[in-house]
Amino acid sequence: MANHDPISDMLTRIRNASEKRHETTKIPASRITRSIAKVLRQEGFISEINEEGEGFKAELVLCLKYSGKNRLPTIRSMQRVSKPGLRIYKNTRGLPKVLGGLGIAIISTSKGVMSDRDARREKVGGEVLCYVY
Repeated sequence: MANHDPISDMLTRIRNASEKRHETTKIPASRITRSIAKVLRQEGFISEINEEGEGFKAELVLCLKYSGKNRLPTIRSMQRVSKPGLRIYKNTRGLPKVLGGLGIAIISTSKGVMSDRDARREKVGGEVLCYVY
């Protein structure tokens, strides 16, 4: 079955796995999902990224992070902003600050996929893919 929105699928898989306190989750690999996973690792929301399989059957295995003795998920919420039916673009000055800077917005720019902080530093705008906090 074809997946028409791989970003929403990725966010849903991560959200479901972290709610159930799974150690890892598998996501179909693509260029955009690899880029988003790298941003999540750089920002400290996931601990490790591995890849299994080859070609179109390749999957990313993301190791999720938890904190404290009650194992609270590091990722509290993930929201898709720009959807296939309604794309949301922001310039450098219009980039959102998620929870006053405690969370991140993942932006697809002409210089690649990056967090809102990196996009401000590079002085580029782009499509706001999702909010993570």
